[in-house]
Amino acid sequence: MQIDIDVKRLLCPMPVIRLGETIEEIAVGDTIKITATDPGVLHDIPAWCKVHGHVVLNIVEINSEIILLIKKDKKPY
Repeated sequence: MQIDIDVKRLLCPMPVIRLGETIEEIAVGDTIKITATDPGVLHDIPAWCKVHGHVVLNIVEINSEIILLIKKDKKPY
């Protein structure tokens, strides 16, 4: 299953908070597609995923939008 999150025009830390809330609601192996405009997500979301044991599958920048595809994985601990 894939969930789409629109966090356009939201600034840090809101995109990461929305990701954290949503990832708790899905099963391991499911994906989340995040559409953002804050360039901070290019660093913040991959760092959050690394700490929490999830996988960044893809990052694409189209015009002023940043699209990230995240796969929920097992927690690292």
